Amino acid sequence: MRRPLLSSRRRTIVWRCAAIAAITAVFAAACTTDSDSSEPAPETRDVGTATSPVTDPPPVVEYSIDWEPVTERIDGGWITVPLDYADPAGPTIDLRVARRRADSDERIGVLFSNNGGPGAAASTIALNASAWFDSSITERFDVVSWDPRGTGESAGVDCIDDDEYDRYFGSADITPETDEERADLVALAQDFANACIQRAGDVLQHIGTNNSARDMDAIRQALGETQVSYFGFSYGSELGGVWTTLFPTTVRAAIFDGASDPNAEPIDHERQQRVGFENALDTFLAECTADSDCDFHNDGDAEAAFDALWAAIDESPLSSEEGRTAVNLGIATTAVAQAMYSERFWGVLEGALRDAANGDGVALLQLRDAYFQRSPSGEYSNLIEAFQAISCADQEERPTPDEDDSEAEQLVGVAPRLFPQTTGSYFCTFFPAALDPRIEITGEGAGPIMVIGTTGDPSTPLASSRLMADSLEDGRLVIVEANEHTGYGVNQCVNDVVDDYLIHLEAPADGTVCA
Repeated sequence: MRRPLLSSRRRTIVWRCAAIAAITAVFAAACTTDSDSSEPAPETRDVGTATSPVTDPPPVVEYSIDWEPVTERIDGGWITVPLDYADPAGPTIDLRVARRRADSDERIGVLFSNNGGPGAAASTIALNASAWFDSSITERFDVVSWDPRGTGESAGVDCIDDDEYDRYFGSADITPETDEERADLVALAQDFANACIQRAGDVLQHIGTNNSARDMDAIRQALGETQVSYFGFSYGSELGGVWTTLFPTTVRAAIFDGASDPNAEPIDHERQQRVGFENALDTFLAECTADSDCDFHNDGDAEAAFDALWAAIDESPLSSEEGRTAVNLGIATTAVAQAMYSERFWGVLEGALRDAANGDGVALLQLRDAYFQRSPSGEYSNLIEAFQAISCADQEERPTPDEDDSEAEQLVGVAPRLFPQTTGSYFCTFFPAALDPRIEITGEGAGPIMVIGTTGDPSTPLASSRLMADSLEDGRLVIVEANEHTGYGVNQCVNDVVDDYLIHLEAPADGTVCA
């Protein structure tokens, strides 16, 4: 089972669903408004005699979506689905859905999309589809997205109040030197889990990726579509992998952009991400060393300056904004991780490191706040709580603190510059048992699936995207040369490959490179 790189206490959480915090501007983009279009029959993929490795039961519920217009071209709505698909007549939850109808009268069909996490609300993709996708896509597809169960407006998991964030995500010492300091980390993890259990209750055990994939099929049925296409970013690749495995005959086309290794053991997944972020940081520091205009140039030795700064912060946290927590090593690490998602943030990080070296941690705290989606008024989305809850619903293991510490020892030194942690995260230790751990991803019978990996992706390194492609029955890896998390939109080459596949069903050759 996949486990995130960083815990919400001892380590920052690196999930990145298309770098949610990194694309706040995308979320704020204005919705387009156009006239309605006619909808001829869509071009579908020939599924032949392929069958699902998991028998799809006949529908026992007739699903529908209650739509209301948002603009002339955009609709918002709700669909009611079972909380537990094994008990379709039992409790239900309502999912928030959005649809942006195709511009052209040459409509192909529906394109589902998810921006990752897990934990990110995704209905904003349809609301801002023209900011997410080229016009070639929005002209031909109805873009449909939804807040996955446990996120956003879809029974969102909200474990703690906004004024508790600094305690849970800023106070912990990620390099404890005594048994007492280690016990404080364990207690903080248990407190957080107890808060989630108290507020969310039974929902916690039914918000895993398997059920989200089943929700996708319920939405498909409600839309009256035989087949749909899909575009998933980061964790959205994992969700798409489960969906294509459970419901292969409903797949017209699927793209996984920035994919993690779906079959990695928790420790291997964490190792992959640590190395990915450390490599990205090394690239940043090397460029800063070579550029005398870099704000953290330090006479041509940014690497040594960074190492000295991290040691100093570990010894004595930095002052920050009035009324906020001091910037300790955990907060500083999260801030750097946030900046590694895209070169566009490297200039900001230069200044933040310069200020930190002068004793001012405000800029680092602001980067960390952006990672956690803190608004200027001090409010947080439920992203982080949902991330942990969904991850633990997917993960079968519930290691004890001692077992987690033992595993963490194997990671010491893997990425020493950015991740000096020496103890476990106790990430799922105190969460309820997983009733429906995430299934193995194979994509058997779903046809060719396009997987995009970028050469400098810190969160889902190219090696992990390659392993996703290899795990699929017919995965087609497209390599994008860039220091970015996710590759769509980086250059015209990858956009053209996407268009050929989504619009014309011309799957790329495995190993295609877009420089």
